[in-house]
Amino acid sequence: MRTSWRNASLVASAAVVLALTTACGQSGGTAGGSQNVGASAQPGDVGTVGAGQGLGAGAKDAASASPPAAAGKVSVTADKKLGELVTDGTGHTLYRFDADTAEPPASTCEADCATAWPPVAADDAIAGEGVDEKLLGEVTRADGTKQLTIGGWPAYRYAKDTAAGDVKGQGVGGKWYALAADGKKAGAERPGLDTREDPELGEIVVDRNGMTVYRFMKDEAWPEPVSACTGECLEKWPVVAPVEANETKGVEKKGLMSFTRPDGEKQQTIDCWPIYTFAGDEEPGDTNGQGVGGTWYAVAPDGKPVGAPKQ
Repeated sequence: MRTSWRNASLVASAAVVLALTTACGQSGGTAGGSQNVGASAQPGDVGTVGAGQGLGAGAKDAASASPPAAAGKVSVTADKKLGELVTDGTGHTLYRFDADTAEPPASTCEADCATAWPPVAADDAIAGEGVDEKLLGEVTRADGTKQLTIGGWPAYRYAKDTAAGDVKGQGVGGKWYALAADGKKAGAERPGLDTREDPELGEIVVDRNGMTVYRFMKDEAWPEPVSACTGECLEKWPVVAPVEANETKGVEKKGLMSFTRPDGEKQQTIDCWPIYTFAGDEEPGDTNGQGVGGTWYAVAPDGKPVGAPKQ
């Protein structure tokens, strides 16, 4: 190894979700609040999934599909949409996986997952421009190979990033994100929810990564949020994680809250309606989920479904 290594340990600060003082069905709901929800409705129709999911972590004890690829000089590169992110010696974007951990460092992406998301080798990594050598480390994978960590997070490439500078893996499955130099998610300084003007749909809501946000017409909002998307549906329609009201831009604050799903995961709402992204959207600006199954629609800033038939 050409640098001195240590396993970096960062204590991730957990986002605090404010308690909701009134139910959605009452006036005066507090933005950014949370609420527990009981039994969910049955899974709804999910429609056809487009290409580009690229996700699927295997069992922890499975062998990697291939040995980790060389890292080379790891440097900070500026991306026009995400800001600063980390690239390897060939200029390819490095990613982190939400199912992994940084404290202690642990990689859970094996087998087929490691084919879509090749792990980055630790042995030859060198701290380049903008990268603190002290934040580079390594973790031993299930097959015994050493994987590079940045700020404690195991580093990967994305197989569909074919050219230097590609960031096609950003936000895939709601679990994969480009790495910032400190191990955090690149683009974290952007609003958790924002809006953009779509040439066909008009003003719609997007998440922190610029990915289109959707509503499921079989969900419920009153008197409290209930998601009808469960099980396999969630693989195609990942939930949007909670954001604070002050982390949004252009989105109506009334009914802006989060709730706890029956599986324990927290989900964001707009106007008390649960919101999702679509695994078939490969890049920011895609709207491949619009109208899928006649039940999924992009979300307007006030929470209404864009282009949905009037009920």
